[in-house]
Amino acid sequence: MIQVDWSAPWYAPWREVGEGTSRQCAADVPLVDALNAEAGAPVRFVPQSELPAGEPYERFIHATGCCPTRDNLHDFFNGLCWLRLPATKRRLNELQAGALAQGSAAGRRGPVRDAITVFDENGLLLDAPQPLWDALLARDWLQLFVALRPLWTQARVLVVGHALLEKLAAPRKDMTAHVWHAPAPLDSVEAADAWLAGQCTAERLATKPFTPLPVLGIPGWWEANENFSFYDDSVVFRPRKPGAGTATGARRA
Repeated sequence: MIQVDWSAPWYAPWREVGEGTSRQCAADVPLVDALNAEAGAPVRFVPQSELPAGEPYERFIHATGCCPTRDNLHDFFNGLCWLRLPATKRRLNELQAGALAQGSAAGRRGPVRDAITVFDENGLLLDAPQPLWDALLARDWLQLFVALRPLWTQARVLVVGHALLEKLAAPRKDMTAHVWHAPAPLDSVEAADAWLAGQCTAERLATKPFTPLPVLGIPGWWEANENFSFYDDSVVFRPRKPGAGTATGARRA
């Protein structure tokens, strides 16, 4: 596995468990053993070879309580998510298994499984003042990151997608998260986990309640964005498509 810079701001909520687990791996402890040594996961981590040929990964986890794990960075961060976000990961797995049971005969993934995959891989939670939400949902990037930049001192962010955590080990400007379309309580990872697990229903996920956010545009996350020309890249900071409607903003319940 490649080295992880645990001082990066996006890894702050993951640093304690991540550093300990990565130290064990650096000492040649198999990843499954390093993950199983930590408390908190509702699954037991097992080698990928224990997943029977042809058996869907999500159904196997739901049926056995075992998570097949490869010795790579992607599965390392997936394991950390099981450790730090146990209620959410368990809920998403329940929904995946239910969707598999309903749709297996037709051979379709369906909107719920698609949405779960998108968020489980690239999800992000945001707690921010309402003007930031309004600008984000409108994809008004200059308003969001330049005009309203001082408001970001009041914002809190939690990356919850394990593929995004993996990709951030080698940051690129075009990395985009899928933000849950509501302000999340981010006083602690535990509070965020409980809240998100409660939000995850098949009906809600079927609507794909996410909005894109190029994560390296977040103030304080990437030195290059101190120069405001960083946001002039329309390939990364894409405007809302004509006719897509006007965002009304995310509101607290």
